[in-house]
Amino acid sequence: MEFKPLFTGKLVRLAAPRLEDSEYFAKWSENDEYLRIMDNDPARPITPETWTEFQSSMTASPNGFHFHLRTLADDTLIGCAGLFNIQWMHQIASLGIAIGDPAYWGKGYGTDGLRLLLGYAFRELNLYRVGSSTISYNIRSIKAHEKVGFRQEGTQRSFIQREGKRFDLIVYGILRPEWEALQIE
Repeated sequence: MEFKPLFTGKLVRLAAPRLEDSEYFAKWSENDEYLRIMDNDPARPITPETWTEFQSSMTASPNGFHFHLRTLADDTLIGCAGLFNIQWMHQIASLGIAIGDPAYWGKGYGTDGLRLLLGYAFRELNLYRVGSSTISYNIRSIKAHEKVGFRQEGTQRSFIQREGKRFDLIVYGILRPEWEALQIE
């Protein structure tokens, strides 16, 4: 039997974190635009050591899988992606992805990373459902989620506050049969 590639997409690959990667994540944390599209926590720069501690806690969890995204062209670290809050009994997880290097925004790298992570979730981990969310002003994320088959399941109205304005949190989900229907043999 021939298996489909598990870690390699068209533009990126899912890679194990490297110790030296923490420097990049610390650098990206100085970009407030990146922080405000990546997460709904307050934006703040972090040190490489803080990133290493955060990453260690994620990789130690039996209910999460954390990867770094590296380009196929030249092995450049561009971001991270992972599955977390896995409930094995129910075969469900949440997904997160972030492209930290702005040079790779809006060029399909995030979409490719999402496709890879969903393949990993459904083919390797045998999950049935993957959920995700994004802030309503993150148009690139919205487009990427919809391209790979996520369906909008709801909106948490006025969930995020940035500079005195309120923004919705868009909640997405994809089920294994929906993902399977999109796979080309």
